[in-house]
Amino acid sequence: MGVVEERIGPVRSRDRFLHGESVESVEGSVRNPILSSWERSRLLGLSPDQSELPFTQDFDAEGPLVRAAEPVLDRLQSIFAGSRMNISLADGHGTVLERRFGEKSMVTRLPAIQSVPGFVFAEQFAGTNGIGLTLAERRLCQVYGAEHFAERSQSSACTAIPVRDQISGHIEGVLCLGYPYTDADPALVPLVRRAAEAIERRLMEQSSARERGLLQAYLDAGSRARISEGAHNGYPLGMDELLQSDLDQNDQMLLKQKATELMSAAHRAAVEVLLSHDRRITLVSRPVTSTSGVEGVVIEALIPEDSERHAPAPTPAHDVPPPGRSPRVTPGPAPTTVRTPGAPRIADSADSADGMVRGLVLVGEPEVGKYAVAARRRLELLAEASNRIGTTLDVSRTAWELAETAVPRLADFVTIDLPEAVLRGEESHEPTAEMHRTVVHGIREDCPFYPVGQQITLQPATPHMRCLNTGEPVLDPDLKAALGWISQDPEHAERLLAHNIHSLITVPLLARGVLLGIASFYRSQDPAPYGDDDRSLAQELAARAALCMDNARRYTREHALALSLQRSLLPRGLPEQGAVEVAHRYLPAESGVGGDWFDVIPLSGTRVALLVGDVVGHGLHAAATMGRLRTAARNFAELELAPDELLTHLDNLMVRLDREEDGDNPPFGSTGIVGATCLYAIYDPTSQLCTMARAGHPPPALVRPDGTVTLLDLPAGPPLGLGGLPFESAEIHLPEHSQLVLYTDGLLDDRHRDVDAALDELRLVLAHPDRAPEDTCQAVLDAVAPEHPGDDIALLVARTNAVPSDRIATWELPSDPALVSDVRAAAVSRLSEWGLDESAFATELLLSELVTNAVRYGTAPIRVRLIRDRTLICEVHDASSTAPRMRHAASTDEGGRGLFLVAQLAQAWGTRYTTDGKVIWAECSLDAA
Repeated sequence: MGVVEERIGPVRSRDRFLHGESVESVEGSVRNPILSSWERSRLLGLSPDQSELPFTQDFDAEGPLVRAAEPVLDRLQSIFAGSRMNISLADGHGTVLERRFGEKSMVTRLPAIQSVPGFVFAEQFAGTNGIGLTLAERRLCQVYGAEHFAERSQSSACTAIPVRDQISGHIEGVLCLGYPYTDADPALVPLVRRAAEAIERRLMEQSSARERGLLQAYLDAGSRARISEGAHNGYPLGMDELLQSDLDQNDQMLLKQKATELMSAAHRAAVEVLLSHDRRITLVSRPVTSTSGVEGVVIEALIPEDSERHAPAPTPAHDVPPPGRSPRVTPGPAPTTVRTPGAPRIADSADSADGMVRGLVLVGEPEVGKYAVAARRRLELLAEASNRIGTTLDVSRTAWELAETAVPRLADFVTIDLPEAVLRGEESHEPTAEMHRTVVHGIREDCPFYPVGQQITLQPATPHMRCLNTGEPVLDPDLKAALGWISQDPEHAERLLAHNIHSLITVPLLARGVLLGIASFYRSQDPAPYGDDDRSLAQELAARAALCMDNARRYTREHALALSLQRSLLPRGLPEQGAVEVAHRYLPAESGVGGDWFDVIPLSGTRVALLVGDVVGHGLHAAATMGRLRTAARNFAELELAPDELLTHLDNLMVRLDREEDGDNPPFGSTGIVGATCLYAIYDPTSQLCTMARAGHPPPALVRPDGTVTLLDLPAGPPLGLGGLPFESAEIHLPEHSQLVLYTDGLLDDRHRDVDAALDELRLVLAHPDRAPEDTCQAVLDAVAPEHPGDDIALLVARTNAVPSDRIATWELPSDPALVSDVRAAAVSRLSEWGLDESAFATELLLSELVTNAVRYGTAPIRVRLIRDRTLICEVHDASSTAPRMRHAASTDEGGRGLFLVAQLAQAWGTRYTTDGKVIWAECSLDAA
């Protein structure tokens, strides 16, 4: 705040507001509570030039609030003696009850509106002022100069604070200090707080004095009864004496709880309380009146004598008790209160009961009992909320859990509005512009709230906007008078009021400094308006829910990132190859993205590699580890390694990764443990042989053309990452059009189902060999996958094909250079039969170079093979393990150009090793001339 034109406060902003211009509530301009009060004042039709206020003489000038405040007001007057301080005390409706002045002459100098009690300073009459704003905001407020709505107060400042009943939390009044703005002092805030606390303590002492009067009236009645009867039997035990009997702590707490409930009923009643060890005590209530006229309730316990105290009581019928006996109810887990308006006086009946001792449990006013019951129920609701809110990591579901917890114990209807960004797991940069109704829940479904999914546009004066701007809950006890709420949509507000909705608490959903949305609690059935205790309870519930929602939002964001990373690392499309028809599925877990992956890798000689793996753990770290493993597996596959050798290389890689994770600075999200399972298979359609090896992975399923389903008994092998243990391959002949099904363990894992049962279901659903791989994938997921998968699932289905024998040509020859021309001629003849005459020249040249290299540098036997598939494949096999390599030949070299020529003529070439030598291969496009 600064001084502008000798006045303090946002003068220019106020002038713009009064002229209808837009005013932003930002630091250095106008504070949120002030701007909201200005908007309410304008909606009320108030004029800043208005000089008259309602005046009444019908106020309690000698009531409890004034009696409690008088010594405090006198002390404040002495503190500010000689100053221009105007000290006022108003009631809960804004009517000034008392005034004190630092200078006594101020009484004659000030206008009546500022010096005489009886004027009403509530906001709806006086606009923005200290008393009215404090009642509206329900907390300490300060108003400076131009922040006042009325022109008459532009040179003044004030500090006001509510005075509450410490038992109920209700605002009984307002203590306000008014002064010239030049006398503003930060020390006024702690001073006015201490003064309000002193008044509240004195109010509490008045309540204690009333209770002491009730206790004395009860004891006096007991003394008279004792004297008149001349016996101790039936005389009430004191509270301490009762609790020091053989009741344990749990019994004592239960007894006090039931006594409090009985007191809040405010009428004659009795209830039987079942204690531990099958003991029963009957609580009875009766009215008592103190000598000063205070009416209260006494709760007594009828305790059996020691000989009868542990005997189980008979189960009485629900009859009216006979005269002279204490009323009892059928024992059970939830004792029932029985009202007995015509029952005899409890003192008479208790004194005449044989073997019964009376004990005083509680004495007090019924309203105090109601407050105690309400406080306990609030604690019970908070305890229940801890168990009911946040059971899932879903933002929308958590919002519904908040609403379901609050209805009907706190609210009759709850609406929750969240920005779309929050539902996606992000932070909203403009929450007020993208609010969407996410939850509508209540005791009925016919209440005309905005439906779920509708975008909510908030007006500046609404409690929802005030809640967003201040970050504090807003209480509107009477919606009929809440002009800001009505101005949002008058027709909609009228429909809600017609459904008897009369009170509202709006709470921001804040967690870790992030605004997640707004929760609105509406009351309709209970005629009492919401109070400060209800607002505090709603704020506590919303805070717990907001923290759970923020956890869910962060999880949603991480889950989306991990899923995006996971999907980007998985194959986006399947490569072209003719060995198998392939279909695949990937299904992420509900609890988090894992490290499952699959791959299809074309190899030389029309072969194809099938790979399925599963990295230990979930989240970004597992997805990143999966990406590294998949890349490494593809690279090892390009080296034409056998399955067991490839797994050995992957195992060594995992050991190195695990050592990295155990370092001093492990990556974020790492558990320090790296492990994986894997299944690697190579299928050759020319021989229909499949070579497989697995590392701790579930065995694949084989569906033969006749419908027989078999789980292949492959050597298990250790999981990847253990290190130092061997892997073993197995070779299986697959009939043409067989289906090979590879999967991860997430398909079988289900806490509600045994693994063997899942395997039986898998066999049953696979026993349809006529299905296409795509249909098989979907059928397996529908029948076998858990309804709520706890682990991600990777599924790969491959239907095998075979290369017809008439598309394969094979020749064997010894290491004789003279036979190279015969091979060339035979190859050209076969190409002519295949209709590939245009490819004859290039193929003849390729074979000449490859066969010549094998004859000169290789070892017999030499075998030549041509395969017509999607490409024309030339293979030359010899028994040597020495691989040729391409080099740059010098201009004077006679050789060294053969492999360079092969690389230029073929679209791919390479070397693969076999158990009995090596194969040098080259692929040519079928349309190559």
